[in-house]
Amino acid sequence: MVSLTRTPAWRALSAHQRSWGRRSLRELFAADPQRFQRFSLEACGLLLDYSKNLIVPETLELLLALARERGLPDQIRDLLAGKRVNTTEKRAAWHTALRAGEDAPREVRKTLAAMRKLATALRDGKIFGANGHAITDVVSLGIGGSVLGPALAAAACAPDAGSPRVHFIHTPGESLERLLATLDAANTLFIVQSKSFSTQETLLNARAARAWLQTSGIADHGAHFAAVTANSPAAEAFGVAQERIFPMWDWVGGRYSLWSAVGLPAMIAMGADAFDELLAGAAEMDAHFASAALDKNMPVLLALIGLWHSNFFAMASRAVIPYQPGLGLLPAWLQQLETESLGKSVSRRGKTLRQDTGPVLWGSAGTEGQHAYFQLLHQGTRPVPVDFITSCAPRSKSPWGAPRSDDADQTHAVMLSNCFAQSALLMCGVSAAETEQALLQQSHSAREAARLAPHQALPGNRPSNTLLLPVLDARSLGALLALYEHRTFVQSAIWDINAFDQWGVEHGKRLAGGLLPEFTATAPATAHDASTDGLIAFVKKQGKKA
Repeated sequence: MVSLTRTPAWRALSAHQRSWGRRSLRELFAADPQRFQRFSLEACGLLLDYSKNLIVPETLELLLALARERGLPDQIRDLLAGKRVNTTEKRAAWHTALRAGEDAPREVRKTLAAMRKLATALRDGKIFGANGHAITDVVSLGIGGSVLGPALAAAACAPDAGSPRVHFIHTPGESLERLLATLDAANTLFIVQSKSFSTQETLLNARAARAWLQTSGIADHGAHFAAVTANSPAAEAFGVAQERIFPMWDWVGGRYSLWSAVGLPAMIAMGADAFDELLAGAAEMDAHFASAALDKNMPVLLALIGLWHSNFFAMASRAVIPYQPGLGLLPAWLQQLETESLGKSVSRRGKTLRQDTGPVLWGSAGTEGQHAYFQLLHQGTRPVPVDFITSCAPRSKSPWGAPRSDDADQTHAVMLSNCFAQSALLMCGVSAAETEQALLQQSHSAREAARLAPHQALPGNRPSNTLLLPVLDARSLGALLALYEHRTFVQSAIWDINAFDQWGVEHGKRLAGGLLPEFTATAPATAHDASTDGLIAFVKKQGKKA
């Protein structure tokens, strides 16, 4: 494949960006009353408003030409057909098969049926611990993709009053200890999530959980464990009953694994029927991604516009900001999805890239962020593209199954007004002249108004998307998460990088495993770099003082 920056389409986009000049979004809206209709799209129940981006029709034509030049339609077909798109590990990345319903592979359907059986029995109070007590608390032990997706789905599609309480622990040590202090061992089930059943942090927590059960008088700890792993023998050796071991497959990456047995804690929290809806929403987005023309394809448009800002306007980070209770973990889930997938500096052929790849992704709930980092978004020197996410209506019931309070509509209206106001303000800004006039109307002197105006002016012209869900439920969440999965793949396809390996992560884990023995008193010192040697020596010295 020809180097991306040397292709005709890339050069045409570069020329188009150089001619952009002083165009402002405010002026583009004023010149085109149909801009919202022109640059918005509905798919799978979601509305994407991408009108507040630095684009005109010519921009999209050039971006779509780039996509076609890079063979994007064929690459989409290869992904969805389960071909070996993970070239370094010679694997498929076939997470879409997990939500294909009756068309899913037999092993997937069999696993979903086993998950449903356990989740339903837990929610019906029919699963008992070793001492005959019904399980009331489920603790998921995992890290990275084994916890972020299920925790997000459980929070977004919260349990009703009848389900077991589901807890997620991903760091070893104090967080687990604090949780266990609030639980009754006789009523607690642990789910160990590790593809290899050797993940250091997860096994530390699993062993601590087993020790807690034993010290709590639970002799048969096997009744209190389940596992999701590709290493069944190791799980059985740990003490997990064979019927409580759920499989993982090589063709599902950790950050794409919510849809697999890794989603078992989420299924327990939301119920099996709701989990089916989650899968159905994702499958609907898969079908849209597969069949929609590129210029009407929501993941494709999101990806291309993001590439335009990142590569041609040098916007090195982007923010995802949900104004929606229940989506607080979405930025963290997306951070892993995108930066682990797109944080690459060589092509699929191993050649050093000439263009930048994945920007830094960050964000949090908008209601908190607007009292903190929104200052940077509005007046900082480096523009940051933003995805705003909210829903048209609040849920008809509270997360605990109770009817909504009378002020639910008003609360939701506050969320919507803040969300839309922030995106409008990022786009329009407030000029110094407008600020000065407002200060004069507030009875400031002309001199004082002139002095304060530059401090209060906002440059505007800062791009954003707004994604509207009809309501936050399992189906719309599934569509939303699949949308971002496909957005990530499209960018990797254009940049010619492998979105499905993570060698930086793997090397870090190996080095940590090699360093671990050196913290014991009897371990011989091994030469590393001067900084690492100095840090280890200082810790051991301090340990002797303690």
